[in-house]
Amino acid sequence: MRPLDTADAAELTAVAAELLANHGSATSPELLAALPGACARLSEEVHNALRPADTTDGLFVLRGLRPDDADLGPTPGHWSTAGDAGALWDVVLLLVSASMGTPIAWDGQQDGRFVHNIVPSPGHESEQTGASSSILLTPHTEDAFHPGRAHLLLLCCVRNHDQIATTAASIRRAALSDNDIEQLLRPIVPILPDDAYEQAQQFSGRPAPVPTLFNTPDGLTMRFDPAYTPLDEADDHWRSAYRRLEDELARVSVAVSLEPGDVLVVDNDIVVHGRVPFHARYDGTDRWLKRASVRVEGRPTRPLAEHDEHGYGQAALTAWAV
Repeated sequence: MRPLDTADAAELTAVAAELLANHGSATSPELLAALPGACARLSEEVHNALRPADTTDGLFVLRGLRPDDADLGPTPGHWSTAGDAGALWDVVLLLVSASMGTPIAWDGQQDGRFVHNIVPSPGHESEQTGASSSILLTPHTEDAFHPGRAHLLLLCCVRNHDQIATTAASIRRAALSDNDIEQLLRPIVPILPDDAYEQAQQFSGRPAPVPTLFNTPDGLTMRFDPAYTPLDEADDHWRSAYRRLEDELARVSVAVSLEPGDVLVVDNDIVVHGRVPFHARYDGTDRWLKRASVRVEGRPTRPLAEHDEHGYGQAALTAWAV
């Protein structure tokens, strides 16, 4: 837990409100371009609170921001109908993201927005995407199919009346044998695009096998999404090691019930995240998160071989280049 005191939370919110007032929308290219300058104005105390995750757990909760539930309006029924709902918290999350690295978006997901609305949606209850509700969202690396995936994942809670938990598990806490690690360092099967990327799922290129684990100077990192990994294509030894990794991640998993205003910061190289099942009411009071993805330049956490991947035709957008 990293607490923001009242003054620091007020400072961050005030800078976000000023950006929104000056540029009119959280999706404005001019607002995105103004983020580095706005971050430079933040106090040393705020910058210290906004440093990336720096422990073996690979995550922390930034606490102290206070959304007004009445001002938010109803929880949208689908990301496409959210519009500018909760726009102030989009900008707050962009400021937090830009303080840690470079915010990224995807041309094939949520219309290229840099902040996604994560809400339960009718007809998507049993999918392995953020729009689901009635099933366990399987622990996974965010955008694991893509070599340009985020280094950091940020989830800002704006509504969670039912205290629905996000799950997280660090590879640095898992206990794997040397043999299991050796198996999972092998690029045996691909990771396919998830159901949030319809264009990527239509890509005609041949899927390339990728490793699940990587050795780095700081320890193991991983790329993991069992719901979109064709495990049946792997040999028995690799598949057994993968199942043991799943069991270990389940063993060390923690459940984090976010409060409104909490920002969960996840190191996407070492932590998988998911969500427990819940019953969506679709009455405007359901759980509502804002999600942002961040790259941190110069991080030695990815193998060079990833540079040759096609990424299923998906291009990442960076906030300073829109």
